[in-house]
Amino acid sequence: MSGLVDLRLGFIPLTDCAPLVVAKALGFFAEEGLEVSLSREASWATLRDKVTVGALDGAHMLAPMALASTLGVASDAVPMIAPMALNLNGSAITVSTVLADALRQVDPEGMAQRPITARPLARLLEQRRASGEPLLTFAVVFTYSMHAYELRYWMAQAGIDPDRDIKLVVTPPPRMVEQLRSGGVDGFCVGAPWNAVALHEGLGEVLIKASEFWPGSPDKVFGVKAQWAATYPDELRAALRAIIRASAWADDPAHRQTLVELLALPEHIGAPAEAIAWALEDEIVFHDGAAGLPRREHALWFLSQMARWGQVEVNQDFGRIADMVYRPDLFQAAAISLGPVIEPAGAFAEAANVPSMVLFDGLEFSPEAAGLYAAGFPITRLSI
Repeated sequence: MSGLVDLRLGFIPLTDCAPLVVAKALGFFAEEGLEVSLSREASWATLRDKVTVGALDGAHMLAPMALASTLGVASDAVPMIAPMALNLNGSAITVSTVLADALRQVDPEGMAQRPITARPLARLLEQRRASGEPLLTFAVVFTYSMHAYELRYWMAQAGIDPDRDIKLVVTPPPRMVEQLRSGGVDGFCVGAPWNAVALHEGLGEVLIKASEFWPGSPDKVFGVKAQWAATYPDELRAALRAIIRASAWADDPAHRQTLVELLALPEHIGAPAEAIAWALEDEIVFHDGAAGLPRREHALWFLSQMARWGQVEVNQDFGRIADMVYRPDLFQAAAISLGPVIEPAGAFAEAANVPSMVLFDGLEFSPEAAGLYAAGFPITRLSI
């Protein structure tokens, strides 16, 4: 590349947009020969559409969104790749304080344990059903998201059918707190810092965090169209190098206050600094332990949940699909090219200890048998 190359990258105002924000603000993109403009998007659907039509070159993206786009689920098939993961952990299930109090009344023991299962909610829903009360409303950020599958899995584990026993709606992350305040929703699953904002405003109570639901749970990726990646391989590697450096910087405790102030700016997240600080302390990881490595097993778990809920057919070669979208080879090549700038063990080597594939209910996920796993749940929309 000669001179600075212009790139336009999208993000949603969430704590896990930090690697892109840091790479821009600290000049890491510029040092890699890239002139990057960041575009704060209103919703995940808008962001996806802009990447699809080329209005954005790449984006902070929901991992299942890249898989769904590639498969043509609910839209035209546009192959995407995820050459880097942006974070582990960070989301949570939050309910209104009114609902939390009602759950404590119906099942105080269940609400006192950690992690909190959906058992108290199941008991309350049974009572409400018997007395003819309307369905409770819960929001997720996008149909194809860790948040949707996290909420669905958590509820179904306690016998709640998320398609029949509650009303499930889609709401952009920045609007979640507003919807909770107005009574438009009774609870939600969203990424940081919006759970923290609800908590700090006295509007909500966190029932289970992603780190409790699944320690080291996958979430966002850096996503680009496969065609763009093939056309601009040098630009992609340069972007990955900058984002890897930014992720390492963001994980350093010495930079925490600067990171909070940067993310709190209205052009980035625009949330109170104290809520962002609380969210950053909540076990979100950007870089350490090879967090940036886009892991095949994470893609397979997402595909298993897409099959479980009837979004894709289960009789597919999930391994082939995962390998099309998740590209650890591109991440590793970019990280290795940084040399001593980044500690190799944290930057590109797969962590010695394989991340836990056991969720909060004790059920282990076997990536080699993703289809059987999807078919093994009592509450399912499985399509053969």
